[in-house]
Amino acid sequence: MQIIVAPDSYKGSLSALRVAEAMERGVGHVFPGAKVLKVPIADGGEGTVDALVVATGGVKIAHQAKGPLGSPVQAWWGVLGDEQTAVIEMAAASGLPLVPSEQRNPRIASTYGTGQLIRAALDRGVKKIIIGIGGSATNDGGTGMAKALGARFLDREGNELPEGGAALADLAAIDLSGFDNRVAGAEILVACDVDNPLCGSRGASAVYGPQKGATPQIVQELDAALAHFSLIARQTTGRDIACCAGAGAAGGLGAGLLYFTPAVLRPGVEIVLETTGFHDLVAEAAFVITGEGRTDFQTAYGKAPVGVAKAAKGHGVPVFCLSGGFGDGADDVLSHGIDGLINIIPRPMTLDECMAQGDGLVEAAAARLCRIIAAGMRIKS
Repeated sequence: MQIIVAPDSYKGSLSALRVAEAMERGVGHVFPGAKVLKVPIADGGEGTVDALVVATGGVKIAHQAKGPLGSPVQAWWGVLGDEQTAVIEMAAASGLPLVPSEQRNPRIASTYGTGQLIRAALDRGVKKIIIGIGGSATNDGGTGMAKALGARFLDREGNELPEGGAALADLAAIDLSGFDNRVAGAEILVACDVDNPLCGSRGASAVYGPQKGATPQIVQELDAALAHFSLIARQTTGRDIACCAGAGAAGGLGAGLLYFTPAVLRPGVEIVLETTGFHDLVAEAAFVITGEGRTDFQTAYGKAPVGVAKAAKGHGVPVFCLSGGFGDGADDVLSHGIDGLINIIPRPMTLDECMAQGDGLVEAAAARLCRIIAAGMRIKS
């Protein structure tokens, strides 16, 4: 019997790989002869590099990059087992956790470090780049990323603009003559799970700016600056993408990638499942165990467990989800391909206790699930 364990990370507690290993141990208590395939999953956010590197036998690479406010950070990216594909999390160089809460300032935060990681991947000679764009500290429309690849953003006097989204109000011209020509020849897949446009009431500034430190006045300033940027970028590139779904992701990095690279935006979990070969593996599975740290109404909107379930349903394979906790609307996943939803917490516990005992809780929950499945196999119809 072949069983797949394909969890997301339990954020702040366990990586997707550690969750998968704990699930494997739990399965082994009940089905010791089963072949268990570990396929750690991510949805394009935190853990995507680790999940894809582990699944494909790749390597992680450290690179010193500019953080959101210009200070150097140690960022990790990956080369997959085919040695032709790179995977980058923009949050590794431009993420909100890199900026102390009291220093958050989306007016000046930059995606320059993300562009440095893209350049490092091109220097490695890869042909394909997967970029997860969740968790940004920025609101610069991806202009920092483009600067790191050779673009110049100029004011009316021909001076280069400083970093950050606020400066884009003074943008007069974009010079792409020095842009890295290797970008055009690369396949770039962007893991994007939001459909926000670049500007307006659902745009990057209005929806995500406040969590990055923007006041209502700053939101208006940044939204106007991005609208002006989109006009100049459209004139320069011939691409009209400001209203495209996902253009507003990661402070407009989605738009920057669409303007200046041959990027295609797709749901993150789809990219991860495709890259790991999950669709081929699941066809031979008896069942799948997935999981995440918290299951609520948001899970049904493209998060990893539901992505796993949709792929498995195409082959008629049942899927069970082990969750670290439930929120409002958790049961919604039962109408999106999940056959059973199980809380790993067996008794009242504090959050600190749960996080400290995470491996054991997942292992025990997987064993409980498998005992129920084994009993179900013996029920006479």
